[in-house]
Amino acid sequence: MSQRIKQFAFCCLLALSFFSGTSGAEGIKIKSVELERADNDWLLNAAFQIELSPGLEEAVQKGVVLYFQSEFELSRSRWYWFDERPALVQRQTRLSYQPLTQQYRIASEGFTFSAPTISEALQAVGSIGGWRVFENSQIDPGKSYTASLRMTLDLSKLPKPFQVNALNNRDWNISSDWLRFPFSPNGPNLIKR
Repeated sequence: MSQRIKQFAFCCLLALSFFSGTSGAEGIKIKSVELERADNDWLLNAAFQIELSPGLEEAVQKGVVLYFQSEFELSRSRWYWFDERPALVQRQTRLSYQPLTQQYRIASEGFTFSAPTISEALQAVGSIGGWRVFENSQIDPGKSYTASLRMTLDLSKLPKPFQVNALNNRDWNISSDWLRFPFSPNGPNLIKR
């Protein structure tokens, strides 16, 4: 048997062992969202609560890198045509474990930092501060919009053996619901849950 086939078989067995965990209250929840204006830009500050299943935590500690995708959309309904979408942006945050230093590494938008525990690492992954989501010139100050935000675990970035099994396993399909809230360029734009 070739070395490549052995590696693939090992990855498949490893993936299957991670999917035998039990399901609890895992998932992603949005705790707070704020849109604030800074000069000509609108910045998003948000806090997500992320809880991983034991199988996902074990996978990270064994070397599987998790990618969390944050998505923001700004839209305005129009009765005569399709909805207007002046802003649609995405941001990716990478979570990995470094066994030599026994630290979790979080990387997002060119910034990298470490955390000693999985709970601190997940708190860092779930904290978004000063994310530039759109410019003031993209919106009409006299109109009201709907802002939408969510975070998901991006299964397409997992190694292939994990992708196949993750599609059928609820423990690996973690995502927040879309939080939709009214946005007015002239009003307060803060949501707390």
